Amino acid sequence: MFICNVVGARPNFMKIAPVVLETQRRGIRQLLVHTGQHYDRQMSAVFFEELGMPAPDIHMGIGSGSHAEQTARIMISFEKICAENAFDLVVVGGDVNSTAACSLVAAKMGIPVAHVEAGLRSFDRTMPEEINRIVTDHLSELLFTTEESANENLRREGIAEERIRFVGNCMIDTLRTHVEAALSRSPWEEYGIEPNQYVLLTLHRPSNVDDAIKLHLLMDIMHEVSLRMPVVFPAHPRTLDRIRQGNIQVPPSVRVCEPMPYLTFLGLLAKAKCVLTDSGGIQEETTALNIPCLTLRENTERPVTLTRGTNRLVGTDVRKINAGIDEIMAGKWPNARQPLLWDGKAAHRIVDAVEAWAAPLNLR
Repeated sequence: MFICNVVGARPNFMKIAPVVLETQRRGIRQLLVHTGQHYDRQMSAVFFEELGMPAPDIHMGIGSGSHAEQTARIMISFEKICAENAFDLVVVGGDVNSTAACSLVAAKMGIPVAHVEAGLRSFDRTMPEEINRIVTDHLSELLFTTEESANENLRREGIAEERIRFVGNCMIDTLRTHVEAALSRSPWEEYGIEPNQYVLLTLHRPSNVDDAIKLHLLMDIMHEVSLRMPVVFPAHPRTLDRIRQGNIQVPPSVRVCEPMPYLTFLGLLAKAKCVLTDSGGIQEETTALNIPCLTLRENTERPVTLTRGTNRLVGTDVRKINAGIDEIMAGKWPNARQPLLWDGKAAHRIVDAVEAWAAPLNLR
């Protein structure tokens, strides 16, 4: 059996790393392809080092661009890679442009696709990620899901039951493997703050950062929050560009810094008083760590973080955000109940499923 594992952007690395390492441990032949959708060191290279992943066998170096430009460049490059290698399976993760682009190429070339983190739906097609999820799922032969809502979504969309595998969450595999090392770094000391006495903020969704009025409002809200607790803001390069383009003032009391290596960020996340974010993955990580999370969106594709986790949707509603902060500071935030199969063994179950799928095809 010959597997191609594809990564492209920061969220992919934590999802695919455990699969790559488990595949390697079992001696299954694989090729690791990095599209280069995220390309600078803090958003890419350092993750391979910290997660213990082998260096990519192929790095496309695609870089940034519009959705169409980026997707097209990935497809052209990945088609050549597939033509030169007799892959039995292409494994993709998450919902970025690399995910959909490589799935489309593989499917058109008759190569089965496996989707790690399948079935998630926000039901908001203004989100580019939602389009990528839908396209990838309907092209995939194996759909590896993280929560029961994803299974229900796929069934409702007519995906055959035998293609769905409920395996748990690979991001949580990565978190559980590395959280102690992350905490040992005491990253809060660099910012002169105390554990459990600060807010961690992330922003990158187009719905929040591409609208200058909304981004200005969010910075005003963060100013109010920072008067109550220090706010640390590792800013995505795209978000910083929008701040500069809109001539938006970041409150001086909000500590802006560059994107962080995984272990630094995970250490800060694990000891935050609360997290304000528009990231899907961070909703899951805060649930696993039992950290209060206020999500700056009107919807989520990860409803288990609301029903069993520590997440609450607040959008950009100042009253909801302040009310949430009040509850958190008063110690009234509900504790998480760990979602089913978020036990650090998702990658093991994925590779088990791949081997079982391959056996009748004489690929083992």
